Amino acid sequence: MNDVSETKSGLIGDLWGGFAATLVAIPSALAFGVATFAALGPDFAGRGALAGLIAAAVAGLVASPLGGAPRLVTVPCAPAAAVMGALAADLAGAGAAPERVIVTLALVALACGALQFFYGATGAGRIIKYIPFPVVSGYLSGVGLIIFLKQLPALCGVPDVQGLYGVLTGVWRPEALIVGAAAVAGMFGGPKLTKAAPAAVLGLLAGAAAYVGLAFFDRRMASLVANPLVIGPLPSLAGCGPALLARWRAAAQLRPADLKALASPALTLSILLSIDTLKTCLVTDVLTRSRHDSNKELRAQGLANIASTLTGGVPVSGALGATLVNINSGARTRLSGVLAAVFVLATLLLCGGLVAWTPLAALAGILIVVAVKMVDWRAVRLLRHRSTLLDFGVILTVAAAAVGIDLITAAGLGVALAILLFIRDQIHGSVIRRKQYGNEFFSRKHRLPDQRKALERLGDIHLICQLQGNLFFGTTDQLFMELEPDLGRCRVVILDLRRVQGMDLSAAHMLEQIGAMLAEKGGTLAFAHIPASLPTGPDLAGFLADVGLSRDARGIRIFETVGEALEWAEDCLLAEQGLLARAEEAPLALGDIDLLRGLDARLLEALESCAHKRSFAEGQQIFHRDDDGDELFLIRQGEVRVELELKSGKRHHLAGFSRGDYFGEVVFLDPGRHTADAVAATATELFALPRRRIDQAFAADPALRAELFARLAKAIALRLRGADKDLRRLQDA
Repeated sequence: MNDVSETKSGLIGDLWGGFAATLVAIPSALAFGVATFAALGPDFAGRGALAGLIAAAVAGLVASPLGGAPRLVTVPCAPAAAVMGALAADLAGAGAAPERVIVTLALVALACGALQFFYGATGAGRIIKYIPFPVVSGYLSGVGLIIFLKQLPALCGVPDVQGLYGVLTGVWRPEALIVGAAAVAGMFGGPKLTKAAPAAVLGLLAGAAAYVGLAFFDRRMASLVANPLVIGPLPSLAGCGPALLARWRAAAQLRPADLKALASPALTLSILLSIDTLKTCLVTDVLTRSRHDSNKELRAQGLANIASTLTGGVPVSGALGATLVNINSGARTRLSGVLAAVFVLATLLLCGGLVAWTPLAALAGILIVVAVKMVDWRAVRLLRHRSTLLDFGVILTVAAAAVGIDLITAAGLGVALAILLFIRDQIHGSVIRRKQYGNEFFSRKHRLPDQRKALERLGDIHLICQLQGNLFFGTTDQLFMELEPDLGRCRVVILDLRRVQGMDLSAAHMLEQIGAMLAEKGGTLAFAHIPASLPTGPDLAGFLADVGLSRDARGIRIFETVGEALEWAEDCLLAEQGLLARAEEAPLALGDIDLLRGLDARLLEALESCAHKRSFAEGQQIFHRDDDGDELFLIRQGEVRVELELKSGKRHHLAGFSRGDYFGEVVFLDPGRHTADAVAATATELFALPRRRIDQAFAADPALRAELFARLAKAIALRLRGADKDLRRLQDA
C-alpha cells in the first residue's frame, strides 16, 4: 500500500514539476529561438520562435530518458543563442543568403551534438568541469554582453538595424520601449510579489499586458500583418518536412572549405553547452543530494542536439532555471523532463496562434534581464586584492574578446589563459614540500651514542628534500634556486619523489645538472620513493633512465626509500670518522657491547654464564613476530633489520641495528610474542640473554639484577629521547 502511495505521489510530483518547468521553458524557447535568427531580419522571427519550441519539445524527449541527471530539464539556452546569433550576423554581414545562413547554423549545431556525444563516449565529461573559473566567468560574461547588445534593437523597436551605433542613431518606437520595460519590470519585480509563477512567465505576461493596453490606442498593433512588434505567424508544421529536406539538400552543396570553417564555432559551441549543462548538474546534485553521471549526460545532450537539429530546432543545454523550478515543484524522476517536453509540444500544437502575438520587445526584455544576470558582477571584488588581479584580468580579457572580436577568438584566448593560470599556480606553490638536514632527521638504523653525536655534529652535509606536484619547465628554475644554496656544501642530496605527479624533459635535464655539480665535488644525488606510475602516465623510473639518470650514472644513486638512502649516507660519514664497524673486525666480547661496557665484573661474569652465542647467515630470520620469546639480543658482529609484513605482502622497515647494539628489549622486559620480524641483514653473530635464566642466576643477588635493569632502562630512555626529537623535527618541518 505504501509503495502504491509513494508511486502516486511521485507521479504527481513529476506532473507538477514538468508543468512548472514548461512555464519557464516556453518563454526561454521563444526568446532564444528568435535571438538565434534575429540577424536575418524581423521576417524570420516566426521561424526562430518555431525552432525554439521544436527544440524544447524534441530535446526534452531525448535527453531526459537517456541523461545522467534525472531531473535535468533541457531547453534552448543563452550561450547557444549568443554563439549562433553572432555566427548568423557574421554570415549575413558577409552577404550570405538567409537560407544559406540557416543551413550553416544547422550544420554547426549538428557537429556540436556529435562532439558532445564524443566527449561523453571518451570520458571527457570530467575534464570539461575543470576549466578554470575565471575563464568560464569571462566567457559567460561576454555571452551576456553579446545578448544584451543583440536585443537592444528589438527593445527599442528598430529590429532592422545592427550594432550599438545603429540603435543609438535609429528612430525608436515608444511602444516597444514600454512593452520591453514592462517585461523587465515583471522579471525583476514579479517574484517579489508572488512565488506562484517563474520570473520569465511574469515578465512575458507583463510585456503582453502592456502590449494589449497600447493596442487600444493604436489599432495597427492589433493586426499581425506588417507588424514588426510581434513574432508574427509561425510557419506551418505541415510545411516543415519539405523545408527540412530542402535544407539538407542545400547542405550537400557546401564546399569543403565551407565545412572546414564550421569546425571552430562547432567546437566552441560544444564546449560552452557542455559547461553550461554540467554546471547545472552540479547545482542539482547539491539540491537533491545525489551524484550525476557527467559522461552519460553529455552523451544524452549530444543526441538531443542532433535530434533537435534534424527536426528544425536550435541548440539546447541543461537549463538551470527550468531545472530548479522542476525540482522545487516536486519532481522526483526523469519523467518530469519528459512531461515538460510533452507540454511544450502540446502548446505548439494547440496554441501556435497565440505564440504569433508574442511581443518581440517583451522577449528582448526577458533576454536582457537574463544577460545582465549572466555577467559576473562579483568579479569586480577581485580588484580589492593583489593576489586576484590576474584572475580579474583573465575575466575582463575573455569578456572583451567575446564582445570586441568574436566568441571563437575568446574561446581560444580562454584556453591559452587557462594554461597560463595553471603555470602561475604551479610556480607560486613550492615544489619542495619539506627540506631537512642529516643532523635533524635520521635513518631508522639505531646508532650507538658516539655515532649519534657524530651525526648530530656533522650530518648537515646531507640534505633530504621531499618534492611535490609537477616538475616541468615552469617550476624547474624555482627548484634549482631553492637547492642552489645547499649544493656548494652538501655531500649527499636525497630527493623524495613519492608526491611528484609529473616530470618533463626540462626538469629531468635540470636534475642531471645538479647530479653533475655534486659529482664534481665528490657528492651524490640520490632518488628515493620513485613512483611506479604517475597521474600523467609515464613510468618515472623508466623516464629517468632514458634521460641518463639511472643507477649507473656518475654521481647518481637510486634507493627504494628515503630511509635506505639516508642510512647509506650516514654509513659513509661514520666510516670516514672511523666509527663504523668493518666486516673483517673480530666479533665483540660480551663486555665490549655498548650496553654492558664498564659493567661490574661479578655481574658480567654472571651474564656470561647465561648468554648463548648464535650465528645467522645473511637473510636468515632471527625471530618471527608470532614467536614467543624472552631474549635480549646483543650484536657481536653484522647487522640486523627489524621488519613488519604488510597486508599487501610488502615488508616495512621499522629499524636497523649494527655491531655493539641490542634489540629484543620488549619481550625481555615483558615475555610473550614478538611485535615484528628480525632478519640478519649480513652474516651476523649474537649473544642471546634469556630472561628466565637471568632471573634464576640473580635470584640470590637482587642488587646485581637491579643494576642490569637500570642500565637497560637508561638505554631505552635514550632511544625514546631520540625518537621524541625526531617526531618534533618532523612536526616542525
